[in-house]
Amino acid sequence: MKRKSRKRSEDFPTDIKQLESIIKNDFFKDTPDLSTKHFTVNGQPIIVLFINYMIDKNHLYEYILEPLQKKEEQWDLGSLNNEIPVESNQQRTTFQEVGDDLMKGHVAIYIEEMDACVTYPIPRLDKRSLEKAETESLVFGPQVSFTESLQSNLNILHWRLDTPELKVEKFIIGKTIPTEVRLVYLNDIASDENVSEMRKRLEKLAVDDVVESSTLTQMIEDNSYTIFPQFLATELPDRFCYSLKEGRIGVLVDKSPTGIIAPTTFFSYFQSTEDLYTRWSMGTFIRLMRMVAMFLSVILTPLYVAALTFHYEIIPSALLVSLGHSRSRVPFPPLLEALLLEVLIELIREAGARLPTKVGQTMGIVGGIVIGQAIVQAGFTSNILIIIVALSALASFTAPSYLMGSAIRIIRFPVIILAGFWGFIGIAFAIAFLIIHLLKISSLKRPYLSPLYPLQIKDIDNSLLRLPFLLSNKRARSNLPKKLKRFDRPKKS
Repeated sequence: MKRKSRKRSEDFPTDIKQLESIIKNDFFKDTPDLSTKHFTVNGQPIIVLFINYMIDKNHLYEYILEPLQKKEEQWDLGSLNNEIPVESNQQRTTFQEVGDDLMKGHVAIYIEEMDACVTYPIPRLDKRSLEKAETESLVFGPQVSFTESLQSNLNILHWRLDTPELKVEKFIIGKTIPTEVRLVYLNDIASDENVSEMRKRLEKLAVDDVVESSTLTQMIEDNSYTIFPQFLATELPDRFCYSLKEGRIGVLVDKSPTGIIAPTTFFSYFQSTEDLYTRWSMGTFIRLMRMVAMFLSVILTPLYVAALTFHYEIIPSALLVSLGHSRSRVPFPPLLEALLLEVLIELIREAGARLPTKVGQTMGIVGGIVIGQAIVQAGFTSNILIIIVALSALASFTAPSYLMGSAIRIIRFPVIILAGFWGFIGIAFAIAFLIIHLLKISSLKRPYLSPLYPLQIKDIDNSLLRLPFLLSNKRARSNLPKKLKRFDRPKKS
């Protein structure tokens, strides 16, 4: 659709033929979807302009065309504003404004020789209904997820957070394709410093368009070169609302089913709202299990490579015999053997994720079994390495955050290579490098490894552990909440 900007100091008043010609030729040239309807009501020539596929036809005929033709007196700008039953109408005095509104799903009405054209927003909203979350599935708790409609998402938030302290700020980002972005926070809890920092980043963002919330995250995060996510992306309204109540701030993007939460810590990506819905002992156990699984996912395969390449002496004799027998037909060194199998696992995972659900599940199970059995019989790898790689892959899937799980799987490859060249020294170097890197990362200028660095013992229950609710009455200090206490602990009688 070709659109040209037309700059004139005084576009109105004009006659209807000139208006129609300018809109068609200057803004919607070679576009068959621009529709115009001409009327004469009480001797007044009237034109109605709209884009066919952008508006709700039922609203057009019921709320605009029918009242427009039934009026017994002459129309003026005041009556157009007050008597057409459509809210948020605007008076436009330039052709540029009229053309922009038409592209947003507005209907434009112009009565000949008037000083302005009146536009009414009646966009056609094709959106999916509220559905169960897919990427963050829960056993307990609310199952509903965000949708691509910003209005629906805001409606869910106001329903879950029925308080006047809920503040929603509007931003329009994108020079070529403007996109509506909302900054959301609880005014009595969220830190003014955090809100101001996020507001500043959104205001300074000068891009052509924002495709989705994940792309916006990459544009405003603290460090664009690290593999670790710094803002949490979630499709769960309950997790989004819980984060706001903890003093964090959120960002919603129009046409995106994912909300952004900031600031976050490294441990935030191993937490789930399901931890809150279960008993505190089970919640603590699951959190610790996820972090142990993450560590094992990074370290298991490199340990295998380092032990078989440099450190046979640490392997028990009984296991060493089994390993020797299993690798007797393998023509590759442990490093190449491990990389081959890790790449194979990633290929199966990616294929299963891209195929339709039922086909993908079958592909993952059958492909893994058939290829795993065949590759062992062909002598390309050992049975023990298949077990280790499978355990590493399973451990990486325990992270509730898809982005963190992907980061862990990618990190495994350089650690394996270092283990293949320098053994345990290479693994130690890789772990030291990761710790130093994590210490340098920040999220909205907040420490990424909090509460371990800087050490905040009292914040352990908001990260590593999940204490009973009566003991966990304070919010995380790393978020700088205005209200540190959630509630006062009951006094013992």
